[in-house]
Amino acid sequence: MKMNRHLNTILDMIEKEFRFKVKKGSRHYIEVSVGKQAQKLGYDDLEEKYRNTYAIVPLKSPQSGMKVRIDGRTFVNYAEYGSGIAVPGHLAREAGQSFKSFVPNDSMICNFT
Repeated sequence: MKMNRHLNTILDMIEKEFRFKVKKGSRHYIEVSVGKQAQKLGYDDLEEKYRNTYAIVPLKSPQSGMKVRIDGRTFVNYAEYGSGIAVPGHLAREAGQSFKSFVPNDSMICNFT
């Protein structure tokens, strides 16, 4: 139960940090490291577990910096929260929050800032 609470705290932190940049259904997105967010909160066990796990934050507008086109099929089995932020399905199931299947665009554009 503690892990779920900590995982939800991490997801809430991501949603709050990017709430003014999110646009559901956007082709442009940034990746946010769940492991690094866990580290900021001092959840060492989750930092290690989610080191290579990323939340997808769909953006209202493209960000400055490098961009890479990604096949939307990359995000098969991702879950989308009401905020529009998407995470791998296994992480969403572990968190225990309600979600729907993430439906990406055919091609997505990852923004690196």
